[in-house]
Parts: sequence; structure tokens; C-alpha cells
Amino acid sequence: MYNHEPPGYDCPFCFLLAGGETPLDSPRDIVLRTEFATAFTAARWWPDNLGHVLVIANAHYENIYDLPSRYGHAVHDVVREIAVAMRAAYGCEGISTRQHNEPRGGQDVWHYHVHVFPRYRDDELYRSDPLPGFASGAQRWVHTDRLRAQLRRGDRAL
Repeated sequence: MYNHEPPGYDCPFCFLLAGGETPLDSPRDIVLRTEFATAFTAARWWPDNLGHVLVIANAHYENIYDLPSRYGHAVHDVVREIAVAMRAAYGCEGISTRQHNEPRGGQDVWHYHVHVFPRYRDDELYRSDPLPGFASGAQRWVHTDRLRAQLRRGDRAL
């Protein structure tokens, strides 16, 4: 209905879910995977919000208009688990989430996803640009490991 995915689009998130690896995404980045949703450490970082996470639907739906409710609920549940783990593991002072639809809404990957950002006092998240380039696997995995360890501890409720 409101789709912008070009013909022949090779979805990077579907590639990751199938076990594919690139310098930007690796199965090693995955923090949590459930039946319908997966969370992984993002390669694009903002200066004062390192280690942000993307939560994606495990099936290819371009945007919120297409997303079946069972996937929407599953994504939200994983977003919450990541937010709670991030708050504890990073010692941040809050969490922000973002979700974009269509080019005018800021979407640039044609697979439904939600950003989960750690927030700190005066971090200027909404006034800053992402850092140039992308975080390396080694940089991402420090954050992935911290979040996985927090989730293993099982204290998922605030």
C-alpha cells in the first residue's frame, strides 16, 4: 500500500536473519532472538549514545502499515526487554525509541525496525548527526556482550 522498496531489493536485515555477515551486521551482533523479533547492536552510532540497538520483525514487512499485529507485539516486547537490559547494563539515565516509515518519515532500510537508544544528560541525540562511518564488529560486540549478560541475569523487570 505505502511501499517504497525498490524492485530486486536485497534486504540487509533478512540477510542477517538468515545468518549472513557483512562489516555492518553479523550474527555475533544479535542480542536477543524470539520467534517473531530479533534485537541486534546497530553499526551506526551517535556521538553520546553508543551501542544503540535495532529490533526487527523476523519476517520481511516494510513498515508499520504492513506489519501484522503478532509481529508488532513481538517487536514491542523485545524493545521493552532491551530497554530494561540497556538501562541496567549501560547505567544510562533513560531510553528513547524511534521507528520510521516511508522516506519522508526517515525510513532508509525497507524492513520494519525500531531503534532503542541509551540516553544521558545533555546527550543531544536529536540535535546531533551520526558519527561518520560505522562501528566495527569489535566495537559493537562490547555492547552486545554487556546486553546479553544482563539478559542472562534474568532481572528483566524494573
